[in-house]
Amino acid sequence: MNLNSVVDGLIKWRYPMLALALLLACSAAVVSQNLRFDRSVENMFPADSPLLVSYHKLKRTFGGNEIVLAVYEDDQLFATDGQGIRRLRALRERLEAVPGVKAVLSVDLPLPGDLIVNNNPLSRRTRELFEGYTHNADGNTASLVCMLQPKNRASVPRRETVDGIRDIMHSLPEPLQNGQITGEPVLVVDGFRYVENDGARLGRWSAMLLGLTIILCFRSLRWVMIPIAIVEMSLLLTNGILALLEIQLSMVSSMLTAVVMVVGVATMVHVILRFRESRELGLSTEESLRRTCRLLLIPITWACITDAVGFLALTVSSVGPVQDYGIMMAIGSLMVLLSLVLILPGAALLGRIDLDPRSPWGEAGLADHLQGLLQTVVHHPRALVAGLVGVTGFLMWGISFLDVETDFTRNFRADSDIAKAYNYVEDELGGAGVCDIVIPAPERLDWPFLEQVREMQLELREGEESLAGVTKSFSLADAVIELSPVDLSKQPGPLRSGLTQTGLAAMRGWMPVFFDAMYSLDPETNQKYFRVMLRVQERQSSQQKQALIDRLEDISKKRFEGAEVTGYFVLLTHLIDSVLRDQWRTFLVAVIGIGGVMWIALRSLRLALIALIPNALPILIVLGGMGWASHFFWPELKINMGTAMIAAVSMGLSIDSSIHYMFAFQRARREGLSVSESLERVQHNVGKAMVLSTLALIVGFTVLSTSRFVPTVYFGVLVSLAMCGALAGNLLVLPALLSIFERRRSTT
Repeated sequence: MNLNSVVDGLIKWRYPMLALALLLACSAAVVSQNLRFDRSVENMFPADSPLLVSYHKLKRTFGGNEIVLAVYEDDQLFATDGQGIRRLRALRERLEAVPGVKAVLSVDLPLPGDLIVNNNPLSRRTRELFEGYTHNADGNTASLVCMLQPKNRASVPRRETVDGIRDIMHSLPEPLQNGQITGEPVLVVDGFRYVENDGARLGRWSAMLLGLTIILCFRSLRWVMIPIAIVEMSLLLTNGILALLEIQLSMVSSMLTAVVMVVGVATMVHVILRFRESRELGLSTEESLRRTCRLLLIPITWACITDAVGFLALTVSSVGPVQDYGIMMAIGSLMVLLSLVLILPGAALLGRIDLDPRSPWGEAGLADHLQGLLQTVVHHPRALVAGLVGVTGFLMWGISFLDVETDFTRNFRADSDIAKAYNYVEDELGGAGVCDIVIPAPERLDWPFLEQVREMQLELREGEESLAGVTKSFSLADAVIELSPVDLSKQPGPLRSGLTQTGLAAMRGWMPVFFDAMYSLDPETNQKYFRVMLRVQERQSSQQKQALIDRLEDISKKRFEGAEVTGYFVLLTHLIDSVLRDQWRTFLVAVIGIGGVMWIALRSLRLALIALIPNALPILIVLGGMGWASHFFWPELKINMGTAMIAAVSMGLSIDSSIHYMFAFQRARREGLSVSESLERVQHNVGKAMVLSTLALIVGFTVLSTSRFVPTVYFGVLVSLAMCGALAGNLLVLPALLSIFERRRSTT
């Protein structure tokens, strides 16, 4: 079946296909109701990751391990009249009543009544012991450790529990103030709340801005509604397929709607310009559509395939949400093609009102500028390419200055509740990071084991500079030794052993939930484990964090065989540290994959390589410029999850214009035109569409800059910059390379 037969069939069966599109959209809308969010940080890692194995052991052994810190200020916290402690106790009781909260640890618990405020040695030692966990060094900030029920045993969803705790902390009685909450559950709940809200809001704004762009360019309501219908159907089909495949939305999914919107509208810009061009040639509406489909169906098909390949390159990332996003967007790109085929013929020819799009304002001036640009390029192609190579080489050097954003809370805007809360805890409690050392323990704790743990903790507290990030360590060994009425190390063996068991029994009886969170049985292996909790500084470089984790592993394994360092701090450090590595791996896969598709589409390895160059270089220039900026005047500019995706995504999106350019160039050459004549025709016809489609892309991605999730902001801004660079590459570098190599080939 040839192209003309396919186009004739699309036009002949346009109304049944329009009905089929409506049926598919309705079906997909029903199925997509089952689409769910994956609200688990663990699923950012492969299931067999050693990091995840250790973390799951921590969670199942110590009762879920999900903790929310509820923090507030009270200048009279340790007032000798006991007012501050009584306020703390009342607040603790309110928090314990929140559904989903298993227990709450606070500084009033270790000693009965109000004894904690006394000035005797035991009270002072107790305050010092829990300092950094239940209160700060100045004694004017309290922290209540809310231990949550495991998800499979909680009576309410985690979001309700977190919101219940937040409501209490945001409505503190006088004189308490500055109530904040932090912790892994808060990070996850708030993060996905932002993502869900962003998804709906960004979708609406993308539709409005892109619709406004088309109206301003073409001044036709019909040709605004067609792209929007195609995009909406693409989204419904994508969500329906994701639901059927049981693929869940993730933390970067807020970009799904906006990116599908941009791909669909940018594709339709080429269609609208070709259709209007055909109408200006005097063809009927149906013949104009037939000509447009003959000219664009193959380039658009290959463009959507290269989009999908670019997105699929993200699946080689080691970060779960990035992998998922690649799959989602690959499906979305292909659904744009399917929706276009089903909707465009019927919608373009339905009725007789507003059939023709208008000419974009400034079109004649744009065409003149493009031709003037081309003349400069074809007269000095080698100088242009040489200059580009020099500029690219210099800017690429800046890539070496790129650093990874290691503070996961910086994925949220500085004015968000979660960012402010984590900054407060970092400043007041000595660090917002929490990690754990999990040690295989004997069936019955004894003095030799506790003494060995204590010695390890002393080494952590008083160790070398690489351990400076550890601000506090705590375990049952601290509690038994510090709260003992006598110095256990100086007692005779039998007496010391008895006092140790008495202390452990007292701790278990007085705070049973806390005791089980520090020493418990792994139900899978029936092995007892002992836990050392560490508070660490979050504001460290990725190198410092990794060095700290490595040193903790060395120290713990030197004393205890089978000891593991795990926890949220460890997971996020490894997650963020893989981002930079993934950036280049996904980019390389995208270049190879898209290059292969271009080779097949153009049937020429030489032309495929020529097409890749103007699309790959802008990405390197943008990332290099980002590195130079961070090195000289913007140190806060660092790589995050959004940055990790831009290389592969930009490559997939920008190559669309090159495909249209190259197909039009090949068509002109087959018609017998010279290289210069072919370039002039392509620059006039395709160049305008490239400019307007890139404008649509940038307008759509600009919406992402309003997101509350910072990786989404970075993604939108950096992809927009890369798109601008790719436009310049396709209007300058691509014709320069074609002028050099195609002329040489023609001469040969």
